[in-house]
Amino acid sequence: MSAQPSMPADLDERFGSVLVVEDDSTLQLLARRQLERSCAHVVCTNRGREAVVLARQQHFDAVLLDIGLPDIDGLDVLRRLQEADPTLPVVMLTASNLVETAVKATKLGAFDYLQKPVEMSRLQHVMRNACEKRRLTDQVEELHAAPKSSVRYGMVGASPAMQDLFDAVDRVGPADVSVLVHGESGAGKELVARALHRASRRKKQGFVALNCAAIAESLQESELFGHEKGAFTGADKRRVGRFEEANGGTLFLDEVAELSLGLQAKLLRVLQERTFSRVGGQQAITSDFRLIAATHKNLEEEVAAGRFREDLYYRIAVFELELPALRERREDIPLIAGHLLEQASCAHDRRFTLTMNAADALEAYDWPGNVRELQNAVQHAVVVSTEDAIDVDALPARIFRGVTDAPSPMPPVQVTSTPTSTPTPAPVVAEAPAAPAPAPTPMPPPTATVERAQKLPTYNIEELIELAVRQSLDDNNGNVSKVIRDTGIGRTAMYRRLKVYGLR
Repeated sequence: MSAQPSMPADLDERFGSVLVVEDDSTLQLLARRQLERSCAHVVCTNRGREAVVLARQQHFDAVLLDIGLPDIDGLDVLRRLQEADPTLPVVMLTASNLVETAVKATKLGAFDYLQKPVEMSRLQHVMRNACEKRRLTDQVEELHAAPKSSVRYGMVGASPAMQDLFDAVDRVGPADVSVLVHGESGAGKELVARALHRASRRKKQGFVALNCAAIAESLQESELFGHEKGAFTGADKRRVGRFEEANGGTLFLDEVAELSLGLQAKLLRVLQERTFSRVGGQQAITSDFRLIAATHKNLEEEVAAGRFREDLYYRIAVFELELPALRERREDIPLIAGHLLEQASCAHDRRFTLTMNAADALEAYDWPGNVRELQNAVQHAVVVSTEDAIDVDALPARIFRGVTDAPSPMPPVQVTSTPTSTPTPAPVVAEAPAAPAPAPTPMPPPTATVERAQKLPTYNIEELIELAVRQSLDDNNGNVSKVIRDTGIGRTAMYRRLKVYGLR
């Protein structure tokens, strides 16, 4: 029996690509139908040697392998599959209940072991787990294969914008100058500040951070300068301020535009003279710190509006860095999500991964809260999901709704029409005399119409997408970046589809 690929109609339920190796035609058909309900691609064969060839030619997420095959022993097939690809999960099928057989298959690297007759729901559950294990392995390999520069200074990003930011940190970090970081809330401005600290000569000293927006205006001066006992009501003991704490190290002022104008003047004086006094005190205190400030506001507009001192702006913005929003670097979303899932896996002692649909949903969402919102979404999914493979329904509702409500994109597909001999009718002229009506064209017999309709190819949405991808690859000589641009499919989703189609 030759290999029989089959494609399901519903893309949303797919979890992988499976090779079924079974010589019992009835069981093979039942397994194929069961797996087609949720698998992206199912290939069947009844020959062990052909299975080894297929596994080398195509990418499969899992293999369902019968031990008793007509041409070669199933355990030998398992051995050859493991030699060709040690990470390929193989689930063994056997009519025997011998423990020795199960032990031998497990020692050879089998993922699981099913005894005939097989319960179909159990089969689907085991194959789903096998496919998700494969997907997790692929994600880890991709993360390790990615350039080391994609994870630097505790930040994750392979996009050009983040690579430029990493280069800027390399250059500016060692220079002991004030830096102003621009970026939306939640984008990771404090991470940039910590990266600058780690790249500086002050890295062995303290990093002191203060979110100016989180401190009431009446307490801002005490937070920065400290206070003496009895300086004001409630000051029952001396307090050391952030300027003093940061001596020798780095002081990070987040949302610096939220400081009052009066405190801005005092901050400017400290930056110029490097001396200050605690609130209610007379002693001059010297502090050698490097200032890194951050804001989500446009300080030039704030200066023009009279809400921020111009001289302070020039003092803190010796060098300015722009941190892009997450939606402006969507190619980083899978990397960041994978990094967060690795942390969650260690914390929960479980190995979490994302399904294809969940990864697509994360990449499609606009992330108004940026990396902080992505981190919260991953934490939410880890808590909600009952499976190690996190699916779309485990994501926060706002992300789930954005996926389910959006119309499915239709990639451009060029269709070449067959020219006919029917001429284009001439335009009708009102003044022309009426011509005798032509004799009606006889209708073809119903059977002939049905026969012609049966000869016309029909495609579901996934087959149309595959046609578009293959055609674009041919048109662009295999340049995947151009294919992504032409089809509008995201980079991560494109590489997953290339694997499913056997093109990668």
